Amino acid sequence: MREVKMRTVWPGPPPRRTKMEIPGWAGERIPRADGAREQVWHCTPFTEGAQYGIEVFYPFDFELHVSTRGGKLEIEGDFPPPGEPGQEGPPFRNFGDAFYTHQSLIDINPGEGYAIRTEPHPRFYSDTTGTCPIAVPALIRNWWPMMFFMVFKSPEEGRTHIFRPGEPMAQILVIPETAEFDLVEMTEEEKAERELRSRRIYAARSTIVADTAWRSSTNTIFDGVYRHMSRAAKARAAKEPGSDQG
Repeated sequence: MREVKMRTVWPGPPPRRTKMEIPGWAGERIPRADGAREQVWHCTPFTEGAQYGIEVFYPFDFELHVSTRGGKLEIEGDFPPPGEPGQEGPPFRNFGDAFYTHQSLIDINPGEGYAIRTEPHPRFYSDTTGTCPIAVPALIRNWWPMMFFMVFKSPEEGRTHIFRPGEPMAQILVIPETAEFDLVEMTEEEKAERELRSRRIYAARSTIVADTAWRSSTNTIFDGVYRHMSRAAKARAAKEPGSDQG
């Protein structure tokens, strides 16, 4: 198990492994059953992807509103004015109107050979209000001692991003610092193997999900085949020699 070390300067909740909030940004606790409304947590690939990283929280005890009005960015929060003792100005600042920054002062050391990558928090994809902050992707290598600021995309004209106390505002992924791979065409044998696997899964769907298939309120069929096969793959991997769980 790799250790990722961190330290923070700002008060408030420290970063943590991203969690699905149900009920909350990940949806309601609605079971997978005929007539149910789809929730993002119903989708296993989204759930696993959402929990893959580290969530970063808004650290202050008051709301911050970032709006675009007349093509200009407005940042409104209950920060002490510049000039007061120990106060150099709000830690959120305009960055060319199209973006704004947050002076995050977070240090996450992923270890040798790894880097951290900022991205929008998963709740951005489930948000229907247009108020969720949009963190801009950035890769920071392990030798850099602190993430001094984080960049966000400005809201569209007439829209407002809202930062609330204790609410996640971005996600960080721990990844290899260099993307050392080449994208190449599969060989004919590899294509045939993948196609055969695809057909076998399709042919076995009704058997795999005989008791779990359901139709949502928008007439979408969910059969859970990926979810079932993912569990089976994890169980098999845990039993293999050398596994942390084996």
